[in-house]
Amino acid sequence: MTTTRRTARGRKAYGVKAAPYGFLLPAAVLFTVFFALPIGYAVWLSLHKVEVKGLGLGKGAREEVWAGLENYTAALTDTELGHSALRILGYGAIVVPVMLGLALLFALLLDAERVRARSFSRLAIFLPYAIPGVVAAMMWGFLYLPDVSPFHHALDRLGLPRPDLLDGGPLFLSLANIAVWGGTGFNMIVIYTSLRSIPAEVYEAAKLDGATPLQIALRIKIPMVAPSLVLTFFFSIIATLQVFSEPTTLRPLTNGISTTWSPLMKVYNDAFLGGNMYAASATAVVLALATFALSFALLRTSGARTKQGGTP
Repeated sequence: MTTTRRTARGRKAYGVKAAPYGFLLPAAVLFTVFFALPIGYAVWLSLHKVEVKGLGLGKGAREEVWAGLENYTAALTDTELGHSALRILGYGAIVVPVMLGLALLFALLLDAERVRARSFSRLAIFLPYAIPGVVAAMMWGFLYLPDVSPFHHALDRLGLPRPDLLDGGPLFLSLANIAVWGGTGFNMIVIYTSLRSIPAEVYEAAKLDGATPLQIALRIKIPMVAPSLVLTFFFSIIATLQVFSEPTTLRPLTNGISTTWSPLMKVYNDAFLGGNMYAASATAVVLALATFALSFALLRTSGARTKQGGTP
């Protein structure tokens, strides 16, 4: 009888200890199948290449061989990839500060005491984020086209010049406008949620000390939502590095956007238009490592500043 009880207790203890692993198993399987394996396959492809024998015709004329770091060397010395990275830096220099600045401003306005139609305004600002990027790019693209845009038609009726928003310098502003229009609402919700979590006693104490609403916003609200600002900045940087759908959708409407305008467009061009999956995989791995390094540096820097600000 005693042995049976011990066995039952042992099984029960084992079941309790194994329960967390059972709950984690589905997530681990999904992570392995849809994340780890594709990354591993991309790394494997990046270390190989196709060797063509003769005219490349017939069985055995094209053979997959080991390439080592040859694809990575070609990717790092590719001028097109460098130019696309510079374009993305210019694009991000416009998108990130404007989008986060508007998101913070809208969040502070919605968090004010005397504000009307708070729910409607919050939904109206967030709604563009729910629109797919391709649909948003098509909508704004037709608004940019001189022949069909109502804005260009109004300028023409007024005798004013019609700017070409899909070429040259204005192209960066046009693409940035799409990103700002679609991403401001999400970042606003993150910051606004953080503002709503601040205890009301903090505001009451500031009012008793004679602080104005502007002083409360600058000296209390913004410093207390600094972690949310860091988080939205982090997400915005990653989204900027991964821009693809907007320039790809607008490319048929203008000659100002090349097939390698952004780094991800360069990967797509090499893989599906150039037929070189091996070089494209190497470029994708380089971009992933660069994104990881930049994200890690930003998190370390923001973490260090937060600790310094928290020390008395």
